Amino acid sequence: MPPTLVSAADAAYYTGRPVGTIWRWASEGRITRYGEGRNVRYDVRELPCKTVDEWTDEVTLGAPPSLPEGARAA
Repeated sequence: MPPTLVSAADAAYYTGRPVGTIWRWASEGRITRYGEGRNVRYDVRELPCKTVDEWTDEVTLGAPPSLPEGARAA
């Protein structure tokens, strides 16, 4: 199945995290970058989805993607 690509801003909204976190995850190898420069996109299927409680509007973040074996977090 081909990747479903979104911008860093869309990925940030989907995960409930800052854009900088999306960029860091990509640099650490947790998620895949598609494209270069301003055209970089990320596969939404690799991203943890935030959930929002419809009654309280409380946001719960999903677990971050795991680091590749042998990699270290920034």
